Amino acid sequence: MSILQTLILLSFLLSASHAAVQDFCVADLSAPEGPTGYSCKKVSAVTVNDFVFSGLGVAGNTSNLIKAAATPAFVTQFPGLNGLGLSLVRLDMAPGGVIPLHTHPGGSEVILVLEGSICAGFISSSANTTLNKGDSMIFPRGLLHFQLNAAKVPALAFVSFSSPSPGLQILDFALFANNFPSELVEATTFLDDAQVKKLKGILGGTG
Repeated sequence: MSILQTLILLSFLLSASHAAVQDFCVADLSAPEGPTGYSCKKVSAVTVNDFVFSGLGVAGNTSNLIKAAATPAFVTQFPGLNGLGLSLVRLDMAPGGVIPLHTHPGGSEVILVLEGSICAGFISSSANTTLNKGDSMIFPRGLLHFQLNAAKVPALAFVSFSSPSPGLQILDFALFANNFPSELVEATTFLDDAQVKKLKGILGGTG
C-alpha cells in the first residue's frame, strides 16, 4: 500500500470515528448539563413534542426597562436541540427598545429582521448599521454587540445561534449589578462615586 493510500485510509477512519452513532440526542433535562450538553433521554421516552416548540409564535412583553423582550428556544425550552449546535430567539422591540451591550460566550449569532428596523452593531472597527425588513447580520462569538429600535414603530426579529445554549452576559449588569465595592468599579470604569452608586441603585448592585 502506498503512502497516499495509507493517508487516505487513515483520514477515512478518523472521520468515521467522529460520525454520529445515533440520529438524535434529546436532552434529559433532569440530568446535569456537562461541557458537551445534556445526556440523552432514553429513546423510548422521546416524543414528537421534544422536536416542536411553539413559543416563538407569541409576542414578548416589552413593558419593561429596556422596552424589549427576548423569547428563547434554547435546549432547556426545546430539548431536541441538544447536541445539534443551534438555537433560536424571538426578539420583540417597542419603539425606543434596546438590547444593551452584551456577549454570548457560547455561540455566534445571526439576526433576521421581519418587521420594522433595528440599529445593530458589534464592537469592532466599524460594524454598526441599520437593518430593515429582510436584512440579516452576523455577530461573531464573544464580541460585544447591541440592538436598538430607533424607529417609531415596533420591530420583530428572529435570532439564530450556533449553540443550543449560547449563554448571555449583559455588560451593564456585569459592571453594576454586582457586589464589588464601588471603589473597584470606579477604578475599572473611570466613573465617579456618585455615578457608580446611581447605576448600582438602578440595576440592583451592592457594595
